Amino acid sequence: MNFQVTVQPSGRVFEVEREETLLGAAIRQGVGLPYGCKDGACGSCKSRLLEGRVIHGAHQPKTLTPEEEAAGFVLTCCATPQTDCSLEARTVPGAGEFPVLKLPSRVLSLTKPAADVAVLRLQLPANQNFQFHAGQYVEFILRDGARRSYSMANAPHNLGTPAAIELHIRHMPGGKFTDHVFGAMKEKDILRMEGPFGSFFLREDSDKPIVLLASGTGFAPIKAIIERIEHLGLSRPVTLYWGCRSQADLYLHDWALQAAARLPQLRYVPVLSEPKAEDGWTGRTGFVHQAVMQDFPDLSGHQVYACGAPIMVESAQRDFVATCQLPAEEFYADAFTSEADKH
Repeated sequence: MNFQVTVQPSGRVFEVEREETLLGAAIRQGVGLPYGCKDGACGSCKSRLLEGRVIHGAHQPKTLTPEEEAAGFVLTCCATPQTDCSLEARTVPGAGEFPVLKLPSRVLSLTKPAADVAVLRLQLPANQNFQFHAGQYVEFILRDGARRSYSMANAPHNLGTPAAIELHIRHMPGGKFTDHVFGAMKEKDILRMEGPFGSFFLREDSDKPIVLLASGTGFAPIKAIIERIEHLGLSRPVTLYWGCRSQADLYLHDWALQAAARLPQLRYVPVLSEPKAEDGWTGRTGFVHQAVMQDFPDLSGHQVYACGAPIMVESAQRDFVATCQLPAEEFYADAFTSEADKH
């Protein structure tokens, strides 16, 4: 028994199989619904149910509160329809544009620009045309079927020869995947992955100035977006804020400085929350999203792209909209939810 789902205001219609989530069916059929984690932890997929009935699977209570659920909001990533449904959601042009592929990848190189960050370059198979938007992510399929998500840190025009994607992986001690990356992984290892996923990428049909906001390894998809902006020759003003604890955590600080030197419209503002005395840091300090608010008390004419720890993304979204007049629909986010965030 399949159900029909109509998306408003676009009028797109797609079919959902029994026991399938709204989002899973949309991804399978190339319908561009907004989403991030696919695990009920980030809230990027939150939409309003206009007609019909759904049942929610496991999700974070803070991501969809009982009050929101009572008001008709659903998380498409964990909502299974019980009837035909009508959904109010902004469709994302391009989100379903490229086919989702399962493919092997080979470790080309593994470097550690910081003690707890690995930069992994993975060679793509020559016989599969893997396409993605700068800002999207892949999921690794582990031996036990578990999945781990990482964003591409290079733009699609910048894969090099042989074609390879770049990923930035923070070590989470005790983490099934990251312990392997930081312990046993070596060049030529084969990893199974699937992608591309996510609706976090540059909205190229806008000419609004851009604020890019990253914390920690949330810098990865932001770096890909900067490469895309440069490749397209866009002249939109861009300000990059990168928040980390200490100077050592700004693991690609030189890359960001060079990008800002190359691109006249790009300004780079690193912000440290716990600078070490021996670093002699003279730059900005505190919470990274508050640095944005100090510099941009009025964000009403801007777009914001935020990626990093869920607490940073949530605080930025709340405060930019409430205090800095950012239109809610111009806040694009990818919260880096770890396994710990999902329980």
